[in-house]
Amino acid sequence: MTTLAEMAVEVLATADGRAKCALSQRHAESWFAARAAGVPIPVGTASPPSHPARPAQPELLDPRDVPRRRPSSPQGRIALLHAVAHIELNAVDLHWDIIARFGHIAMPPGFYDDWVKSAAEESRHFNMICDCLEASGSHYGALPAHAGMWRAASDTAEDLFGRLAVVPMVLEARGLDVTPGMIDIFRRAGADQAVAALEVIYAEEVGHVAYGSKWFNWLCGRDGLDPKEVFHTLVRQYFHGALKPPFNEEKRAEAGLPPDFYWPLTGKDEPVD
Repeated sequence: MTTLAEMAVEVLATADGRAKCALSQRHAESWFAARAAGVPIPVGTASPPSHPARPAQPELLDPRDVPRRRPSSPQGRIALLHAVAHIELNAVDLHWDIIARFGHIAMPPGFYDDWVKSAAEESRHFNMICDCLEASGSHYGALPAHAGMWRAASDTAEDLFGRLAVVPMVLEARGLDVTPGMIDIFRRAGADQAVAALEVIYAEEVGHVAYGSKWFNWLCGRDGLDPKEVFHTLVRQYFHGALKPPFNEEKRAEAGLPPDFYWPLTGKDEPVD
């Protein structure tokens, strides 16, 4: 029987974005169907690639070299959607990578349920944003993209605590901060399809941040560690730069991230009500 870790590597080794997401969703369906039938797929272990397979396009550039476009123009909104699609595709790989890379660490079945579910949702997010791009006369790969998206995964390839701290609890939490503004941009432009897609992403990303927080706290509890202190140490170790307010404190709290986790990492005092 193919293990879950082997399924994860298959996704990571698939280059085309739509094909990657289709395989991701099929594997998620197989995992949950087997769980429901009482014959769960073994997690197993695997050797994931250091970087996931990627299509020939988009061209990946240093973040400083990616052209900046104003979202007030149709071209700028296409560029914004393209950036979101790139983030979502990387998220698909990040969620499968955590399964493939850390399968040797004994974790409860719910850990795998959460990341398989997240990977399936990110796959749907990528497809929805690609649909928006294609409806606008563009497509994923038509513009250059950020080459630094996999850096957090590479930096934390041997540290599950670090992976949970930096990917869901910092990078995905940042999505909770910025997505409402993106929704407003597309709503003002009358781009109903993009608004609907981003609203789905916004709602479901809260869960992904919450999974990170849940399992980070679970690991700290298992090892008798103070989660806040460990989080601060790991983010300073693996995240390059300070965290930048403003923060969506309501959604972060909903996802299990209290202000005293992230405000000390800004270099500024926490605001007082």
